[in-house]
Amino acid sequence: MIDQNGPRNPRGKLARLAREVRACTVCAAHLPLGPRPVLRVDEAVRVLITGHAPGTKVHATGLPWNDPSGERLRRWLDVDRETFYDLDRFGVMAMGLCYPGRGRGGDLPPRPECAPLWHARVRAQLPSLRLTLLVGRHAQLHYLDTRHETLGDTVRRWRDFAGSGYFPLPHPSPRNTRWLRERPWFEQDVVPGLRRAVAAALAQSG
Repeated sequence: MIDQNGPRNPRGKLARLAREVRACTVCAAHLPLGPRPVLRVDEAVRVLITGHAPGTKVHATGLPWNDPSGERLRRWLDVDRETFYDLDRFGVMAMGLCYPGRGRGGDLPPRPECAPLWHARVRAQLPSLRLTLLVGRHAQLHYLDTRHETLGDTVRRWRDFAGSGYFPLPHPSPRNTRWLRERPWFEQDVVPGLRRAVAAALAQSG
Protein backbone atom coordinates (compact mmCIF):
# COMPACT_ATOMS: atom_id res chain seq x y z
CA MET A 1 0.00 0.00 0.00
CA ILE A 2 1.35 3.42 -0.95
CA ASP A 3 1.54 5.91 1.90
CA GLN A 4 -0.07 8.98 0.39
CA ASN A 5 0.12 11.12 3.47
CA GLY A 6 3.50 11.13 5.24
CA PRO A 7 5.33 12.25 7.29
CA ARG A 8 5.24 9.28 9.62
CA ASN A 9 6.07 11.13 12.85
CA PRO A 10 2.71 12.78 13.62
CA ARG A 11 4.19 14.90 16.42
CA GLY A 12 7.20 16.17 14.50
CA LYS A 13 7.71 19.65 13.08
CA LEU A 14 7.41 18.40 9.51
CA ALA A 15 4.12 16.64 10.21
CA ARG A 16 2.68 19.81 11.74
CA LEU A 17 3.90 21.84 8.79
CA ALA A 18 2.46 19.31 6.33
CA ARG A 19 -0.93 19.61 8.00
CA GLU A 20 -0.68 23.39 7.67
CA VAL A 21 0.20 23.04 3.99
CA ARG A 22 -2.71 20.72 3.30
CA ALA A 23 -5.11 23.13 5.01
CA CYS A 24 -3.93 26.06 2.87
CA THR A 25 -6.66 28.06 1.08
CA VAL A 26 -4.60 31.09 0.04
CA CYS A 27 -5.31 30.57 -3.67
CA ALA A 28 -8.87 29.21 -3.31
CA ALA A 29 -10.46 32.01 -5.31
CA HIS A 30 -8.25 31.17 -8.30
CA LEU A 31 -8.61 27.37 -8.30
CA PRO A 32 -11.41 25.99 -10.48
CA LEU A 33 -11.56 22.69 -8.56
CA GLY A 34 -10.86 24.23 -5.18
CA PRO A 35 -7.77 23.75 -3.03
CA ARG A 36 -6.27 20.32 -2.51
CA PRO A 37 -2.55 20.76 -1.79
CA VAL A 38 -0.57 17.63 -2.69
CA LEU A 39 2.62 17.06 -0.72
CA ARG A 40 4.58 13.83 -0.17
CA VAL A 41 7.47 14.29 2.22
CA ASP A 42 9.09 12.67 5.23
CA GLU A 43 12.19 13.44 7.28
CA ALA A 44 13.88 10.46 5.61
CA VAL A 45 13.42 11.67 2.00
CA ARG A 46 16.70 11.67 0.03
CA VAL A 47 15.45 12.80 -3.39
CA LEU A 48 12.78 15.47 -3.85
CA ILE A 49 10.90 15.82 -7.12
CA THR A 50 9.77 19.35 -7.91
CA GLY A 51 7.68 19.73 -11.02
CA HIS A 52 4.93 21.99 -12.30
CA ALA A 53 1.65 21.39 -10.41
CA PRO A 54 -0.86 18.58 -9.96
CA GLY A 55 -3.14 17.70 -12.85
CA THR A 56 -6.78 16.74 -12.53
CA LYS A 57 -5.98 13.07 -11.87
CA VAL A 58 -3.61 13.98 -9.04
CA HIS A 59 -6.20 16.40 -7.68
CA ALA A 60 -8.73 13.57 -7.59
CA THR A 61 -6.46 10.91 -6.07
CA GLY A 62 -3.79 12.81 -4.14
CA LEU A 63 -1.11 10.56 -5.66
CA PRO A 64 1.40 12.37 -7.92
CA TRP A 65 3.11 10.86 -10.96
CA ASN A 66 0.58 8.02 -11.17
CA ASP A 67 0.27 8.31 -14.95
CA PRO A 68 2.29 7.85 -18.17
CA SER A 69 4.49 10.82 -17.21
CA GLY A 70 5.35 9.04 -13.97
CA GLU A 71 6.11 5.82 -15.83
CA ARG A 72 8.58 7.63 -18.06
CA LEU A 73 10.12 9.44 -15.10
CA ARG A 74 10.63 6.14 -13.26
CA ARG A 75 12.28 4.71 -16.37
CA TRP A 76 14.65 7.67 -16.47
CA LEU A 77 15.44 7.13 -12.79
CA ASP A 78 15.70 3.35 -13.23
CA VAL A 79 13.51 2.71 -10.19
CA ASP A 80 10.37 0.65 -9.80
CA ARG A 81 7.02 1.93 -8.57
CA GLU A 82 7.51 0.65 -5.03
CA THR A 83 10.85 2.43 -4.68
CA PHE A 84 9.48 5.62 -6.21
CA TYR A 85 6.69 5.87 -3.63
CA ASP A 86 8.92 4.92 -0.70
CA LEU A 87 9.15 7.99 1.55
CA ASP A 88 12.50 6.78 2.83
CA ARG A 89 13.77 7.65 -0.64
CA PHE A 90 11.59 9.94 -2.76
CA GLY A 91 9.37 12.89 -1.95
CA VAL A 92 7.27 15.19 -4.13
CA MET A 93 6.69 18.93 -3.73
CA ALA A 94 5.62 20.71 -6.91
CA MET A 95 6.00 24.42 -7.60
CA GLY A 96 2.24 24.72 -7.24
CA LEU A 97 0.64 22.34 -4.77
CA CYS A 98 -2.90 22.55 -6.18
CA TYR A 99 -4.34 22.04 -9.64
CA PRO A 100 -4.19 25.52 -11.22
CA GLY A 101 -6.81 25.09 -13.92
CA ARG A 102 -6.60 24.84 -17.67
CA GLY A 103 -5.76 27.48 -20.25
CA ARG A 104 -5.82 27.54 -24.03
CA GLY A 105 -2.55 25.60 -24.38
CA GLY A 106 -2.90 23.17 -21.49
CA ASP A 107 -2.72 23.48 -17.71
CA LEU A 108 -2.09 26.96 -16.38
CA PRO A 109 1.23 27.83 -14.71
CA PRO A 110 1.54 26.97 -11.02
CA ARG A 111 0.09 29.58 -8.71
CA PRO A 112 2.87 32.06 -7.81
CA GLU A 113 1.95 32.08 -4.13
CA CYS A 114 2.90 28.47 -3.42
CA ALA A 115 6.67 28.25 -3.71
CA PRO A 116 7.51 31.44 -1.76
CA LEU A 117 5.04 30.47 0.95
CA TRP A 118 5.97 26.83 1.50
CA HIS A 119 9.09 25.57 -0.24
CA ALA A 120 11.82 26.93 2.02
CA ARG A 121 9.86 25.99 5.14
CA VAL A 122 9.32 22.40 4.00
CA ARG A 123 12.86 21.93 2.72
CA ALA A 124 14.24 23.14 6.05
CA GLN A 125 12.56 20.12 7.67
CA LEU A 126 14.14 17.55 5.31
CA PRO A 127 17.46 16.74 6.99
CA SER A 128 18.22 13.76 4.75
CA LEU A 129 17.58 15.56 1.46
CA ARG A 130 20.50 15.12 -0.94
CA LEU A 131 19.12 15.82 -4.42
CA THR A 132 16.25 17.83 -5.94
CA LEU A 133 15.02 17.00 -9.42
CA LEU A 134 13.79 20.17 -11.11
CA VAL A 135 11.26 18.92 -13.64
CA GLY A 136 10.36 21.60 -16.15
CA ARG A 137 11.03 25.26 -16.65
CA HIS A 138 9.03 26.66 -13.73
CA ALA A 139 11.08 24.74 -11.17
CA GLN A 140 14.34 25.60 -12.91
CA LEU A 141 13.54 29.31 -13.05
CA HIS A 142 12.80 29.35 -9.35
CA TYR A 143 15.80 27.39 -8.12
CA LEU A 144 18.43 28.01 -10.79
CA ASP A 145 17.47 31.43 -12.21
CA THR A 146 17.86 30.27 -15.81
CA ARG A 147 15.64 32.92 -17.40
CA HIS A 148 18.22 33.77 -20.06
CA GLU A 149 18.37 30.28 -21.57
CA THR A 150 16.04 27.64 -22.95
CA LEU A 151 15.00 24.54 -21.06
CA GLY A 152 17.14 22.47 -23.42
CA ASP A 153 20.18 24.63 -22.67
CA THR A 154 19.65 24.20 -18.94
CA VAL A 155 19.13 20.44 -19.11
CA ARG A 156 22.14 19.97 -21.37
CA ARG A 157 24.45 21.60 -18.83
CA TRP A 158 23.23 19.46 -15.93
CA ARG A 159 26.83 18.89 -14.81
CA ASP A 160 27.12 22.57 -13.92
CA PHE A 161 24.60 22.04 -11.12
CA ALA A 162 26.08 18.84 -9.69
CA GLY A 163 27.54 20.54 -6.64
CA SER A 164 24.34 22.44 -5.87
CA GLY A 165 22.15 19.41 -5.20
CA TYR A 166 19.86 20.16 -8.16
CA PHE A 167 19.31 18.22 -11.38
CA PRO A 168 17.30 19.88 -14.21
CA LEU A 169 15.03 17.73 -16.35
CA PRO A 170 12.39 18.20 -19.05
CA HIS A 171 8.89 17.13 -18.18
CA PRO A 172 8.39 13.42 -18.99
CA SER A 173 4.91 14.04 -20.39
CA PRO A 174 3.98 12.14 -23.56
CA ARG A 175 3.48 15.59 -25.08
CA ASN A 176 7.25 16.01 -24.95
CA THR A 177 7.99 12.86 -26.95
CA ARG A 178 8.91 14.87 -30.04
CA TRP A 179 11.15 17.18 -27.98
CA LEU A 180 12.97 14.15 -26.62
CA ARG A 181 13.22 12.45 -30.01
CA GLU A 182 14.84 15.55 -31.49
CA ARG A 183 17.42 15.62 -28.69
CA PRO A 184 19.03 12.16 -28.58
CA TRP A 185 21.72 13.55 -26.26
CA PHE A 186 19.17 13.48 -23.46
CA GLU A 187 18.87 9.68 -23.39
CA GLN A 188 22.54 9.20 -24.24
CA ASP A 189 24.09 11.63 -21.77
CA VAL A 190 21.61 13.08 -19.28
CA VAL A 191 19.71 9.92 -18.29
CA PRO A 192 22.87 7.98 -17.31
CA GLY A 193 24.04 11.02 -15.32
CA LEU A 194 20.65 11.26 -13.65
CA ARG A 195 20.73 7.61 -12.64
CA ARG A 196 24.20 8.00 -11.13
CA ALA A 197 23.15 11.11 -9.21
CA VAL A 198 20.02 9.46 -7.84
CA ALA A 199 21.85 6.29 -6.88
CA ALA A 200 24.50 8.35 -5.07
CA ALA A 201 21.86 10.37 -3.21
CA LEU A 202 20.00 7.25 -2.11
CA ALA A 203 23.22 5.63 -0.96
CA GLN A 204 24.24 8.49 1.33
CA SER A 205 23.51 8.17 5.01
CA GLY A 206 21.02 10.54 6.61
